[in-house]
Amino acid sequence: MFKSTTILSVRHKGVVAIGGDGQVTMSSFIVKKNACKIRRLYHEKVIVGFAGSAADAFALLERFESKLEKFQGNVLRSAHELAKDWRTDKVLRKLESLLTAVDKDYSLLISGNGEIIEPDDGIIGIGSGGQFATAAARALVAHSELSTRQIVEEALKITAEICVYTNANIRVEEIK
Repeated sequence: MFKSTTILSVRHKGVVAIGGDGQVTMSSFIVKKNACKIRRLYHEKVIVGFAGSAADAFALLERFESKLEKFQGNVLRSAHELAKDWRTDKVLRKLESLLTAVDKDYSLLISGNGEIIEPDDGIIGIGSGGQFATAAARALVAHSELSTRQIVEEALKITAEICVYTNANIRVEEIK
């Protein structure tokens, strides 16, 4: 099973940014180093990042995108409808992936159990290096004057230095 690894979302000073590394692994082998795990959806107003099983993530991404279309870009409603499907659909229930979805108002983690979590501090880290990236981002938010994009980039660089499943081929998208 191919696994995509680290995604970080930070909401700070009125800007939200999502960054991801480029590494995809199969077991303990790196099979791709420049993967794009971030997508802009619904007229470029929503950004989604995914971690976990790559095939499962793409299946969930497609379903989430169809929910966004159905509910005119309403991220919260689309996430709730996806979570409802995730919990009740026998095929979806077996998918091993996490999504983080952001727009100008919401930062959401959509879990593999069909749960939706909105973090108190606007920081979400998922994947193998998610905890490292979250810790680094929290420290940078509290103790630096960096922009949101710079916080995401620096936190992911720190993560790449300590997590073998995260590389420094970083891509960042933001909504201002």
